[in-house]
Amino acid sequence: QVQLVESGGGLVQAGGSLRLSCAASGNIFSINAMGWYRQAPGKQRELVAGITSGGSTNYADSVKGRFSISRDNAGSTVYLQMNSLKPEDTAVYYCNAQWGRRFQLSWGQGTQVTVSS
Repeated sequence: QVQLVESGGGLVQAGGSLRLSCAASGNIFSINAMGWYRQAPGKQRELVAGITSGGSTNYADSVKGRFSISRDNAGSTVYLQMNSLKPEDTAVYYCNAQWGRRFQLSWGQGTQVTVSS
């Protein structure tokens, strides 16, 4: 099992920055990839950014050039640096881990990010 705990959300003005953290525990050596998703009110959950165990990254078009995903050397904590935030970035942000041979998924509890105009 892999457990995830997010932190770092909050309220920020448009143009500001926030950094989200996601700490993984449990069978962290089985993690294949981790990512950040977000869900705004009335909308579906969408992928924001992902990073594989090999370090490859991918981003939603809407955040390219503004957000950056990274991880620590142990691979147990993943970060999402969010710059030039816009009101449309307002959402609950969830950390996700894909792990094990069966590509099981774990989710964090979510952290609220609110960007005021």
